[in-house]
Amino acid sequence: MGIRYSVNESFFKHWSHPMAYTLGFLYADGSLEYSPSIRGKYLRVTSTDYQHIHSVRTILESKHTLVKARKKSQNHRDSWLLRIGNSVLYNSLTMLGLEPNKSLTMTFPDIPHTFLSSFIRGYFDGDGCVYVEKGTSKSGLLTPKRLRIIFTSGSREFLSELLANLCKIDSSFRNGKISTSLQNRAHRLVFPTSTSISLYIYMYKNTEQGLLLKPKFDKFNKYFDYRDLIKEVEKIKVKSAQW
Repeated sequence: MGIRYSVNESFFKHWSHPMAYTLGFLYADGSLEYSPSIRGKYLRVTSTDYQHIHSVRTILESKHTLVKARKKSQNHRDSWLLRIGNSVLYNSLTMLGLEPNKSLTMTFPDIPHTFLSSFIRGYFDGDGCVYVEKGTSKSGLLTPKRLRIIFTSGSREFLSELLANLCKIDSSFRNGKISTSLQNRAHRLVFPTSTSISLYIYMYKNTEQGLLLKPKFDKFNKYFDYRDLIKEVEKIKVKSAQW
């Protein structure tokens, strides 16, 4: 019989901002694995950010070992794997909508309104990106011009439901557009600059526990500083109080 490592089995049974954030991250970068031959039920989480996956392990009160995954090629970054064998945790996640081989078929789960922003931030930290489009200034230098928040998924239905949930928060989120790449069959939900600023404020409004991917968070703030948008951000924060 293998070694049994401890983990908080009830973590996904009660809603909280850490729970919603972690669930969102698992919808992006997690997977469920069932091995009938050994009756094994596993949660797998991967990340290229060691500190972040270490934080996820800490939140889950897990004693499982983080394993450095082998690079697919020299062009790929190092990544780490957290693999937790626990049927209670596995079953809780299936009740919340996660399934094995979910990438192409997953749908948006039923998230209580209070915790929706944390779930979306978790998913964004896994399968989202902040893209800064650059243009040429009068002096000939490349400078940040436009900001884009992009969510990616193999399931178009998931992104459609994500957008629908955001539109219930504020009508401005209707500016988000979904497109499909015929090359890799991936779907993207893209928001323009003004809406991206509003979405940034919404996603990061419940971060008291420090649950965020710092490189992405810092990229937003570098853009705001460079474009001198701090006053604009503060104005939207006032408006967002009703969110």
